[in-house]
Amino acid sequence: GFIGVFNSVAASMGGGLLAYGAIMGASIIGGLFEAVLGFFLKPLRRFFPAVVTGTVGLSIGLSLISVGVNTFGGGASAKDFGSFENLCLALVVLVVILAVRHATTGFLSASSILVGIIVGYIVAGVMGMVLPTTGVDANGVEYTKAWVLNWDKVAAAAWFAVPNPLPAAALFGVLPNTSFSQNVGLVTMTKMVNRKALACGAVFLILCGLCPKLGAVVSIMPQSVLGGAAVMMFASIVVSGIQLITREPLTPRNLSIVSVALGLGYGIGANPAVLAGAPQMVSLIFGGSGIVAAAAVAIVLNIVLPKDKEMPQSDADV
Repeated sequence: GFIGVFNSVAASMGGGLLAYGAIMGASIIGGLFEAVLGFFLKPLRRFFPAVVTGTVGLSIGLSLISVGVNTFGGGASAKDFGSFENLCLALVVLVVILAVRHATTGFLSASSILVGIIVGYIVAGVMGMVLPTTGVDANGVEYTKAWVLNWDKVAAAAWFAVPNPLPAAALFGVLPNTSFSQNVGLVTMTKMVNRKALACGAVFLILCGLCPKLGAVVSIMPQSVLGGAAVMMFASIVVSGIQLITREPLTPRNLSIVSVALGLGYGIGANPAVLAGAPQMVSLIFGGSGIVAAAAVAIVLNIVLPKDKEMPQSDADV
């Protein structure tokens, strides 16, 4: 979501309470700006042809693949990151998703991600009963392994709570809410864009907010369980971007847009230190995420580069 931009804001403000206030202010202004843009969708669409949206989608997917691999290993911050248990648990989830996706049809096939996650929960629970749930790091400090289900958190959670109003989250000191990018991959895999299905997902999220105990059940999901599904969903975003780009002929103009946007965008995202000598505003906007740079370059090139001339049809083609 906004983590890359928020990291840049926090770094520029020196951290602390002042940085948090700057993040909340930026969230309010950004939300208002996004709301205003919603009234101009039709005239703005000409600036976002398939080659631009596909390039942005491709850059999003490429930037998320490393995140998916980190969760596959149990989370980069986990002390047992990359352990055999985490890798096996993630692999089980991935295999179940593939099996259900391609060995069944209809509703069950479309629910392969959900089935894989549920199986991951069950396997993690069984592992907790037959395998050691704690380990010792290099300093001799005992820690709980990342794949262990923390049912104490569920037991301590309340049954009902009233969250802060979602549309004005920043006014109440809460980070803005966003739909996570993996949903793009989820839609690509399931082909499910039915409004009723999306509404059911929204109702479930509302219930998680109103019932902290239900939210806690979701939050204790081991990172490796999520990673087993994430690596596939994030890679699906890359494929979606490629499909959008190839929807139109790959003319020299389109190839230039994709090449330059990905080269600069993904390159800056992978090595943000390259902007160390740039003005602070440039570093603040483009240094947090290569997606912003890729989108900006693709939009500018789409406007600046001359359109390809349509080739006249010959008599033989007719």
